[in-house]
Amino acid sequence: MSRSLRFDPILIQAVIAGSLSFAHLHDIAAAAGQTGWKAWAYPVSVDLLLVAAWRRMRTLRASNRPARAAWTWFVIALAASLGANVATAGLLDMHHVPATLRVLVAGWPALAFLGGTLLAHTPPADSPAPVTLDRPDPAPATAPELPPAPVTAPAAAAVAVPAALVAHARKVADAHRTATGQHIDTATLRARLGVPPALADAIAAQLT
Repeated sequence: MSRSLRFDPILIQAVIAGSLSFAHLHDIAAAAGQTGWKAWAYPVSVDLLLVAAWRRMRTLRASNRPARAAWTWFVIALAASLGANVATAGLLDMHHVPATLRVLVAGWPALAFLGGTLLAHTPPADSPAPVTLDRPDPAPATAPELPPAPVTAPAAAAVAVPAALVAHARKVADAHRTATGQHIDTATLRARLGVPPALADAIAAQLT
């Protein structure tokens, strides 16, 4: 099933007007000394800046945001396009263009680059605003509370030692001194007597 082609007169008019404007911009650029591909790049640059500024302006206005910057670049691009169309109407000698026009044409790439960059980096309408979170002030650092140190009684006072065991331990200590020439240490005394460490400490304390 074939679809019938329907011509939109508005679209046809836009194509014709755009083509004529494109040609006029090319002629002005060529007359100002821009030859080759550079003369064809000028109308592309002007038309793209015009469309980009118009779209950005509509987007900003739809979101109730200020669009002064986009409107400014739209007017600049429109003036460049309209000026080229008027200049080619026989009001300008295309073979002897004034120096001012040469300067304007030569400076247009930098101006268009600046405008395109600013329009491209404008935040989109749906981008959320940055949210700042209030951070509470940190509490002052305090030293941790340490538990009180346990109070321990001396081992000798905590363990009751029978007198007979002390007497036996003194004999063992004397025999060790006679054999080695040195006082018996607590570990050796404990091993000789076969008593727990706490009791050995208590006995050694009474032998000194």
